[in-house]
Amino acid sequence: MKCALLLPALASIAAPANGQTKAPLPPLPPPQSIPKPAADTGGPYAPQAILPGGVVVPLFPPGSPHLKADKVHLPEVYRMSGSVPGRISSIVSIHNPSIEVHTVEQGINTGTAIIVIAGGGHRTLNVGGEAADFVPFFANYGINTVILRNRLRADGYVAEVDAVHDAQQAVRMVRAYAKEFRIDPKRIGVMGFSAGAELAAPAALLYEEWDKANDDPADPFAGTSSRPDFAGIIYPGPSPFARGRTAPAIPKDVPPAFLVCGGAGDQVHAVWALDYYQAMLLAGVPNVEIHLYGNGRHPGDPLPDGSRMSGGLTDRNGIPFGTWQYRFIDWARDLGFLQKPGIETKAARDVAAFVASPPRPFGQGRDGAGRRTPPPAAPGGSPGPR
Repeated sequence: MKCALLLPALASIAAPANGQTKAPLPPLPPPQSIPKPAADTGGPYAPQAILPGGVVVPLFPPGSPHLKADKVHLPEVYRMSGSVPGRISSIVSIHNPSIEVHTVEQGINTGTAIIVIAGGGHRTLNVGGEAADFVPFFANYGINTVILRNRLRADGYVAEVDAVHDAQQAVRMVRAYAKEFRIDPKRIGVMGFSAGAELAAPAALLYEEWDKANDDPADPFAGTSSRPDFAGIIYPGPSPFARGRTAPAIPKDVPPAFLVCGGAGDQVHAVWALDYYQAMLLAGVPNVEIHLYGNGRHPGDPLPDGSRMSGGLTDRNGIPFGTWQYRFIDWARDLGFLQKPGIETKAARDVAAFVASPPRPFGQGRDGAGRRTPPPAAPGGSPGPR
C-alpha cells in the first residue's frame, strides 16, 4: 500500500515542473578505438595488436618455408562480441602467425612470461576469454603475458604440425628477445586451453626435435632453446600420451606442468588430462600438479539452467572450478616463478636434480605390498646411497 502511494509522488518528481514533455537524452557517442584487422596489401599480412600497447611480432620471416606463400597475404578475420564493443571474441584466417607481448611495470616484474594459447577446437581462436583476459590478471602478479596467434585446422593447416610449430617458435622467439622485453629467459612458460593445450603439451615434450631441425646458422633464432620452463594444460584436448597414440620419450629435463579440468562432467577432457599426468607421474617427474573438479563442464557445454559453461577466468556461477587460476598462482609461487627475476627457481633446481639422478621405473624399489625396500648394499656391506 505504501509503495502504491509513493508512485504518483515519484512520477511528479520525474516530470518537468511546467508540464511540458521532457527533452530526450542526447545520443551516446560511438565506441572508440575498435580494433580492426589490417588490409590486404599483397605482401605478408601485418597482424595487429588486439589490446592497447601490444608489441606484435610475426613468428616467421617472409618467404619462410613454414608459411604458405599463396595465403600469407590474407587478412585475419575478427569475430567481435555482440554485447561488448571492441572486444574480439575470436579470430580466424590466421596465415601469418604471431605473438603479441604485454609487459608489466618494472617495479613488480618477476621476469616470468606466459605464452597463452587459446582454444576453439582448431576451428577458431578464442582470444577473448582465453588470452586477452589474462593480460591484466597476470599483471597483478608481475607476470608478463604473450598472446599466441597460431594457425588453425579450419584454415587448411595440420594442427599437430603447423600449430605446434607455432607454439615452439613462440617460445624460442620470446627467449631470444628476453632482454628487450625485460623477461627472465629461464622463466618462460606456455599455457594452453582445450585445443590450445594440444599445442602446449607437445611444446613441453618435443623441443629437442624442433631445435635440431632449426639450427641453420642463417636462422637468427638458431641455438635458442624452445623448451618452456613450465606448462599449463587447461581442460586439454588429447596430448601425445592419449590412448591410440605412440607416446614419445619423456625428455630428462621435461618442464613441470599444471593441469586443470572438470571431472565427470567433462569426462573426455579429464581423461586426456590424466593421460599426461600419469605419464609424468610414472616417470617420477617433479612438480606436476593436477586439479580435477567434481562440478564443472567444458566451456560451451549446456548447463541445466539453459545457459552454457564459460571458460578462461570466469567465475562459472561460483563453483570452485571458477577459481582454478588462483591454484595456478599458488603453484607458480611455490616453484619460484613469482620471485624477483634472476634468482634460480625451485623448479629449475628440481629439474637439475631430476636430470642428475636417473629415475627408477615405476614399482622398482618396492615389495609386493608396495612398501619401499632398502637400497642395495654398497661395497663393504653398508647400505647404498638413498
